[in-house]
Amino acid sequence: MTDSWRYIPLIEASGQLQMSIDLYLLENYRMSQGSSILRFYTWSPVAISLGRHQYQYPQYWQEIYYQGCHLDIIKRPTGGRAVLHQGDLCYSLITLSPVGSFRQGYMKFCQFLLEGWDALGVELTYGKDINSYVESSGCFGSSTTADLVDHLGIKRIGNAQLRRKNVILQQGSMSLNTDEYLYRSIFQQEAPKPIQITNEAIISSLEIAFNKCFQTQLVKQSLQPEEWDHILSRNDDKLHIVNS
Repeated sequence: MTDSWRYIPLIEASGQLQMSIDLYLLENYRMSQGSSILRFYTWSPVAISLGRHQYQYPQYWQEIYYQGCHLDIIKRPTGGRAVLHQGDLCYSLITLSPVGSFRQGYMKFCQFLLEGWDALGVELTYGKDINSYVESSGCFGSSTTADLVDHLGIKRIGNAQLRRKNVILQQGSMSLNTDEYLYRSIFQQEAPKPIQITNEAIISSLEIAFNKCFQTQLVKQSLQPEEWDHILSRNDDKLHIVNS
């Protein structure tokens, strides 16, 4: 069994705060080389996140409302295309970069997702590299070999990474129960079909699969007051593109 991982329980917060949490945890891990980290989270209020290298998006996104509020538009530190964070469950993991190619790295870090979802009765496989992904503004409109799709080819989990020297941050979004009208308003296409499984059941299954795949033991530890102080004092305004 390898060293234990720190497991940070589910956090619901704004997109800017969630990304600030990940950046703080990444930088702190690089400095301290403490325990690797896994966490789950959801976005509130609803937001669209853009990939690190995505600089353009439709202007009308700034005019979309949901439940009486403008949609936030947030920058992720990882790559990929735009993701609607409504009715999804996200995860982040931070650890040492694995030996091998990017493809091998994704396979190592996505195995717990494959096994955890399989235990819930949902079989997933890796997507394929297709040209339409580059042309699409939305992440879930097509898939790459870093993503996971169901037996119908519907993308269920989008994954993206940031590597800083020997440390990696992998972020992912699991599409569960997206508002179809909102999704269509943003991406001009049909939303992924809903999955009626609770966040609690998904997280429980993924925790079990994670311990097995990484031959480790997740140790639950919430963010500590001093960590919150550092996170809330960060100047990550560049992550927030549009004010709500």
